[in-house]
Amino acid sequence: MRSPAVRAATVTSCLALLATVSACGGAGVDGTPGATGVRDPYFPKLGNGGYDVAHYGLTLGYDPDSRHLTGTAEITARATKNLSSFNLDLKGLDVSGITVEGKAARFQRAGQELRVRPADELDRGETFRATVRYSGTPETVTDEDGSEEGWLKTADGALALGEPTGSMAWFPGNHHPSDKASYDIEITVPKGLKAVSNGELTRESTKNGRTTFAWHSAEPMASYVATVAVGKYEMETSTTEDGLPVITAVDPSRAKASEKVLAKIPDVVEWAEYNFGPYPFSSAGAVVDREEDVDYALETQTRPVFPGAPDTGLLVHELAHQWFGNSVTPKSWQDMWLNEGFATYAEWLYQEDNDGDSAQDIFDALYEGDYYEDEEDNEAIWAFPPAKPTDAASISDPPVYERGAMVIHKIRQAVGDDAFYDIVQGWAKTYRHKNADTRDFTEYVEKHAGGDEARKKVGRIWGDWLYGDGKPDRP
Repeated sequence: MRSPAVRAATVTSCLALLATVSACGGAGVDGTPGATGVRDPYFPKLGNGGYDVAHYGLTLGYDPDSRHLTGTAEITARATKNLSSFNLDLKGLDVSGITVEGKAARFQRAGQELRVRPADELDRGETFRATVRYSGTPETVTDEDGSEEGWLKTADGALALGEPTGSMAWFPGNHHPSDKASYDIEITVPKGLKAVSNGELTRESTKNGRTTFAWHSAEPMASYVATVAVGKYEMETSTTEDGLPVITAVDPSRAKASEKVLAKIPDVVEWAEYNFGPYPFSSAGAVVDREEDVDYALETQTRPVFPGAPDTGLLVHELAHQWFGNSVTPKSWQDMWLNEGFATYAEWLYQEDNDGDSAQDIFDALYEGDYYEDEEDNEAIWAFPPAKPTDAASISDPPVYERGAMVIHKIRQAVGDDAFYDIVQGWAKTYRHKNADTRDFTEYVEKHAGGDEARKKVGRIWGDWLYGDGKPDRP
């Protein structure tokens, strides 16, 4: 046993040590690690907690022959809590170094998680810049439903597509739709190739056999709709009557087939503005690649990607997403129907306004089960409620699209056309460049439905059509 004198000396020494720690910045121990994921219902590890990203500055170099990507990501963010460390999502690729506010930071990898420990802890409310240098062969990611995303090799270059998780294959970030940011994306490729991205082209320069393309997106963008397309594209820039730039990039082998439908972009944007309100971004356009390079279209922001020449319906669908999905972005992947239901219903409205089937005709055909030739396709729309996909592999299944559009049509029936278009335009305006979920939508519709009877009708729609299992009874 220690003597009382020794114990007293020990206590004195410990108190002195604690005082020294406090004097040397012991307050820093208040910081805690940011969360690894934001608990998305279908992708719980996607995204990260403890900070909000304001801007991504991506400087990329790509060689299609070797498939080698080099990158520097400057991420400007604000801490939402006292942080001792924070995570970024990054799948594959080798990280050579990270700095936070100009000071070297320690880091470690665990699957898709890149944990960063700054030299100095970050205080809540503090804006900071993290710079990540990385390189390697970016991965093609196989999605839960079997589709491919991430960094796709094409016949003459590459195509980056991110829905729902693929964007982490080519740059580190907070890869969840709930954290949107502005972007500057600079890509350097071998001379003779084009590099296309979102927003507007601010600079193009060639030096030592390589060409750099710099693209700027001022409006907030979710990472899953960020894109890079590298190839021998034919690029054209025009404007709408209102002066909105329309930038298209088309694989030469698909240029002739795409010419007429892409010429409709200004008219479709004008039609959509009349129905949904002002166009939410500073440019529009499209990227058309070969069908063998990508087998689905995606609403990448300002510049949707198409597998070959699209038909008019698909063009309308992806342009409608600029309002519904890109500007008004879901808070979680459970709210996917807000993207696809509206975009699908936009196709119905466009047909109705251009001497095609009415939205009611299409609704009736779907309900009666004779819309598709295949009986299984007709039955598929009743597999689950639009707002409750069964799992991550189902978020792009028919109930999200067709039955989601049927929900929108039922609202139109319940409130009448005048109130309906007020609701649609008001929704797009209220949540412009923001995130929203299904509850936000149902509350907004009920508030603006136009009377007690209309509110009762839309309340029944939520129970029967949005959340109800099976095929609803038709009143």
